[in-house]
Amino acid sequence: MVGILADRTNTRWGKFRPWILWTAVPFGVLSLLAFSTPDLGENGKVIYAFVTYFALVLIYSANNLPYAALSGVLTGNMQERNSLSAYRFVAVMVAQFVIQALLLPLVLIAGNGDKAAGFKTVMLIFSCVGVVFFLITFFTTRERVKPVQQEKTRVVDDLKDLLGNRPWLIMLMATVLVFVTLALKGGSYIYYFQYYISENHAAQFLNEIGFNSFINGLNGLLTSAGLTEFQWPEDPATSAFSLFSAGGIIFMIVGIGFSKGLADRFGKRDVYGVALVISTLFMLAFYFYPPEAVWAVFISQVLHGFFYGITIPLLWAMIADVADYSEWKTNRRATAIIFSAMLFGLKGGLTIGGALVAGLLDLYGYNAGAATQSPETVNGIKLSVSIYASLPFLMVAGLLFWYEINKEKEVIIERDLEARRKAAGVVA
Repeated sequence: MVGILADRTNTRWGKFRPWILWTAVPFGVLSLLAFSTPDLGENGKVIYAFVTYFALVLIYSANNLPYAALSGVLTGNMQERNSLSAYRFVAVMVAQFVIQALLLPLVLIAGNGDKAAGFKTVMLIFSCVGVVFFLITFFTTRERVKPVQQEKTRVVDDLKDLLGNRPWLIMLMATVLVFVTLALKGGSYIYYFQYYISENHAAQFLNEIGFNSFINGLNGLLTSAGLTEFQWPEDPATSAFSLFSAGGIIFMIVGIGFSKGLADRFGKRDVYGVALVISTLFMLAFYFYPPEAVWAVFISQVLHGFFYGITIPLLWAMIADVADYSEWKTNRRATAIIFSAMLFGLKGGLTIGGALVAGLLDLYGYNAGAATQSPETVNGIKLSVSIYASLPFLMVAGLLFWYEINKEKEVIIERDLEARRKAAGVVA
C-alpha cells in the first residue's frame, strides 16, 4: 500500500522525500515508546507492547520504503547508483555492528544495570539521532529521475508491468532466497558454537588473540572512571560466537568498499553472481571443519563476510536498475511498488529462514536446555549452517543466468532513458 501511495504522491519536493519528512518525528516518538516500560500491570504491559510495536512497524514501512525507493531517483547514472548503494550499506553494517556488539553494554551502562531504564535512555538517544538524520536526508537530497509519462496510471497497470517484467521476477525470487539463507545461518550459528565447536579450543582461541586481555583492560578503564563494566558474554561459546559475528560484519564493510569498482568495470550482475558463489564456498566449509578448528572457522567467516559484502549494495542497486528497465520497456515508472515488492520478499525470506531454523532443529531431535546434543542433532546443526544455508545462495547464482540486465544492457537503458527525458524536458 505504501508503494502504491508513494508512486502516486506528487509534491514540489518529489514523490519519496515528503514521506521521509512526514514520518521522521512519528518514527522517533514510536521508537522511544516501543522501548519504554510504563507501569501498567502485567496485562496492560502486554497490550502496550503490541500496540506500540504494531504502530512502529507501520510507520517504519511508511518511512523505509520511500527511503529505499529514493535511491532509484537520486540519479539516472548507474555507476553513481553503485556508489550510493555502497555508501548506504557501509552505514548499514556499521549500525548492525553497533547493535550486535555494543547495544547491550550501552543499555547496562545507561541504566546502571537496569535494562528497562537503560533501553529507554539508549532509545531516546537513537531516536533523536534518527530524526535528525531523516531531516538531513530530506533537506539535502533531490529527486532527479522523473518519468516521461506524467498522466496517472491505474494500480492494475503497475501490477501488470511487474508480472511482465522478467528481471523484476528474478530479483524478487533472489531477494527471498538471499534472506532465507541469512536468517537460516544467522539463527543456527549460535548452536554451532554451543554444541559443536570445542569449548576449550574456543577459550584458547580468545586467549591467543588477546581478546580476554582487551576486555579486562577496557573494564579496568571504565571502572576507574566510575562507569559500569563492559558486559561481554563470559562463557567461551557465546563469547566466541559474538566475536565471530562482529568479525563477519567488519569484513562485510571491507567487501562493500570493493563493490563499486568491480561493478563499474564488470557490471553488477556478473560481480554479484561470482562474489555470491565464492562467499558460498566459505560457508560450505563449516561442515567439514573438526570441532577444534576454531581458527579455520573464523578465517572462513571473515572471507565469507568479505565476498558477501561485495554483493550487499549490488542487490539494491540492481533493484533500482529494474525500475529503469520497467520504464524503458513500458514508458511508465513505478519505482516504489518495485521496491515494496522486494521488501516484501525480504520479509518473506526472513520468515521462511527463521521457521527453517526451528523446523530443522526439531527434525534432528534438538533437546532445548540440554548441556549436550545427540550426534544426529549436532550433524543437523552443521548441515544447517553450511549445506542447507548454501543452497538458496547457489539457486540465486543460477537465476542470474536469466537476468538480462548485464553491463552492456545497463549502458543501453541509461542512454535511451536519458535521451527520452531530454526530449520530454523532464531532466532535473
